[in-house]
Amino acid sequence: MTELRTKIIACQTVGEELGSLLPDHFEMEVLEYGLHNIPEELHARLQTAIDRTSPEYGTILIGYGLCANAVIGIRSRTFRLVIPRADDCITLFLGSREAYEQQFRQAPGTFYLTRGWIECGEDPYTEYCTLRDTYGPDKAYRITKKYIANYTRLALITSEHYDSGVYRKYAKMVADRFNLMYEEIPGSDEFLKNLVQAKWEENFVIVPPGEEVRYEMFYQLED
Repeated sequence: MTELRTKIIACQTVGEELGSLLPDHFEMEVLEYGLHNIPEELHARLQTAIDRTSPEYGTILIGYGLCANAVIGIRSRTFRLVIPRADDCITLFLGSREAYEQQFRQAPGTFYLTRGWIECGEDPYTEYCTLRDTYGPDKAYRITKKYIANYTRLALITSEHYDSGVYRKYAKMVADRFNLMYEEIPGSDEFLKNLVQAKWEENFVIVPPGEEVRYEMFYQLED
């Protein structure tokens, strides 16, 4: 009997980190980063990607967290779905929910950057550049400062899998320009490794074929 393959559907930024971790028999489908700004569209794109997956697969891994509840309600009639038990991808990059909660307690107003986010081009500086073309530099700066008013820290999540030098230079520039405290946080691929290595104990939601993803699945262990 032929063993069914595994597929992963991931955010573009998560896909950047997954590249070196995936076994040869995995297929990865990457969805563009900007979808996280429109949860309804992200939900629809995830469902479409699930529905068009060929029957040679038995499991689909979802490289997202809750992401503003975009994953709630997705389902597959054919495949088992496995989703990280996380609010968003910051938890995945830091390696655990505990690591994220520690950072949140330390500095809740943190804007996080990773290699993937920088390469996708969505941060306060790129927002400023877009606005500058319409409003000029002074007004664009004021609008951007208002947009990030609740942030006090910019943190670059680094990785041992690549040289963070060029990303460090960019992240420091963004922090300096907008008067944010700059820090670097060593990332961890532990969460993502567990996802692709089928170590799905308490940190993952496992949804059988035919069942919808429900919100309470993500927090049932905290009762």
